[in-house]
Amino acid sequence: MVKSGVAPDAGFAGPLDTGDMATTAVVTRSRDNRMIAGVCAGIARRYGWKTRNVRLAFVASCVLPGPQFLLYLVLWAVLPEA
Repeated sequence: MVKSGVAPDAGFAGPLDTGDMATTAVVTRSRDNRMIAGVCAGIARRYGWKTRNVRLAFVASCVLPGPQFLLYLVLWAVLPEA
């Protein structure tokens, strides 16, 4: 067995080690840019997308079968206001 002479935890920055750059990514509902509840605007602001595109994607997804409208209502209730 060959030893490397380095302690197992000596300054190793693994994939989960974020160091000083650690920030909490929080999605909040927008107060300023809202049409109904500010959910789409909050998601757009968090990810750096255009609000218009997020709203269009949501409206387009409502044509497809699935719980999109219920998801919006849940996000409205759960997401804190900015």
